[in-house]
Amino acid sequence: MEEKSRCIVLRTVKYSDNKLIADLLCRECGRLSVLLPFNKVRGGGRGRKRSGASGGGAWRRFFQPLTILEIDVSANVKQSLARVNDARIGVVYSSLPFDGAKLSLAFFVAEFLCYSTRDLHCDHVLYDFVERSLVWLDTADKGISNFHLMFMMRMSRFLGFYPDMESFSVGSFFDLREGCFTSYAPCHHDFLHPEDAERIVMLMRMTPGNCHLFRMTREERNRVTDVCLLFYRLHIPAFGVMKTLDVLRAL
Repeated sequence: MEEKSRCIVLRTVKYSDNKLIADLLCRECGRLSVLLPFNKVRGGGRGRKRSGASGGGAWRRFFQPLTILEIDVSANVKQSLARVNDARIGVVYSSLPFDGAKLSLAFFVAEFLCYSTRDLHCDHVLYDFVERSLVWLDTADKGISNFHLMFMMRMSRFLGFYPDMESFSVGSFFDLREGCFTSYAPCHHDFLHPEDAERIVMLMRMTPGNCHLFRMTREERNRVTDVCLLFYRLHIPAFGVMKTLDVLRAL
């Protein structure tokens, strides 16, 4: 059965000399792994064949991490991989593929989404949030250094472990397991002391319109990144080790 969907490319892995496997985040069917023959890719506009797209190199460039596509896909219950019959660019980025800082953020976010949405089924609201966030990153001209922090914390709302902000009071600890603030240190080790707990509040106040106003040193930003990733590992047991983290730390 063929289905149409918008999707975001998360990663590709070589399968054979003329095929790749791509992991996609789809609006209509959640996470999906697809088998992609080189000569099936289209682009450069709706319905027009991409010049030279039958070659593996051009095909790889088309399916770069976080590319937003519109696809026609066929799924077979007897096969673990779906097949893409046609693909078209859904959003043409103006700066993200050409800006070094944005590209580093993009690779981090793509890997983060690979781990955090591994078992995700259809979720239009989550998908729309991710796509809007990527479009904002592409068009933003300031404040992008905090983008991944704002993105990770807001993403937790859709995954079911968003921090309980109503429990906050000055001097509170933050229980990473329970996702809430407490007036005392929990009896386990997975909690934040008041200074770091206040950074969670700061992240919750970030929006695309004001995130450039929140100033942090590189060391502070890296510390908050580590806290966010620990929060995810505690709530998503299969969350992997981020290979793109070292690149992000250098920003």
